[in-house]
Amino acid sequence: MISLGIESTAHTLGIGITKGGKVLSNIYDTYKPPAGEGILPRKAADHHAELFSSLLKSSLGNAGLKMKDVQLISFAQGPGIGAPLRIGVVLAKYLAKRYGKPIIGVNHAYAHAKISELQTGLESPLYVYVSGGNTQLLIEEKSGFHVLGETLDIGLGNLFDTFARDIGMEYAHGSALAKLAEGGKYVELPYSVKGMNLVFSGLLTSATRLAKTEPKKDVAFSLMETSFAMTCEAAERALFLTKKKKLVVCGGVAQNSRLQEMLRMMCSEDGVEFGAAPADFNRDNGAMIAYAGELIYAKRKNRKPVEDWVAIQDYRIDQVR
Repeated sequence: MISLGIESTAHTLGIGITKGGKVLSNIYDTYKPPAGEGILPRKAADHHAELFSSLLKSSLGNAGLKMKDVQLISFAQGPGIGAPLRIGVVLAKYLAKRYGKPIIGVNHAYAHAKISELQTGLESPLYVYVSGGNTQLLIEEKSGFHVLGETLDIGLGNLFDTFARDIGMEYAHGSALAKLAEGGKYVELPYSVKGMNLVFSGLLTSATRLAKTEPKKDVAFSLMETSFAMTCEAAERALFLTKKKKLVVCGGVAQNSRLQEMLRMMCSEDGVEFGAAPADFNRDNGAMIAYAGELIYAKRKNRKPVEDWVAIQDYRIDQVR
């Protein structure tokens, strides 16, 4: 089945195309908010609406296809930021109606997990899902995904973006913060792991306060080292509980090379196989939505009409059945 996927849950508009698990195209463009500001939902939605036509054309062109060749419209149904998320839903419904295609909604976290499983070849692993809005430890069972542990306040990506804004970085994003942190020295910050759950807001408050007196490079380095160590501890506990021998890190923050290095070292010590998809499949992207749509549509017995599909801002992965 040829599936066209639309990702629009936050600042990235992605349009990807897959066929039987093979990625034919994966085009994206990211809205960058003004310096010192977070994502402005309405502006992000406008960005997605304005670029949709050109990205769709490019994605189809890269795949050597036309809309008549597409057999399924898949879209990110949630979770996400209201305005940009709803734009994606509206555009998906428009395509389905105009071209007479079936349509399927996809959970964003589920898509991250399944495309990473496909790209790494590691089946039924422990998933360490680290994104802007969430951080979770996941396993897949017959009934669906189960959350073993998660952040009790903010996600890792939100932690980094907020800290970057607090210290006045022009581009307040985790990738820019990682560059700032290069060559930094460790300064002590609070460390809080609650079983397999994580808490980052106290770490953020302390780091922001410390950045007023200590070199920002050192605090940025320490913030990342501490939060990654917390994530590794919770993940290792989940490995021992589940006796899993495979671990896959996925989500936007999974692009961070230092986090991958720390998880890989932990896995090596515990005799666990480690995997991470290439960066283009860990960032928010349309190919992961297209692939997840293929999987879900093949199993779904009751297929809803186009009009019944809506965005779900707080759509949890453990609600996917």
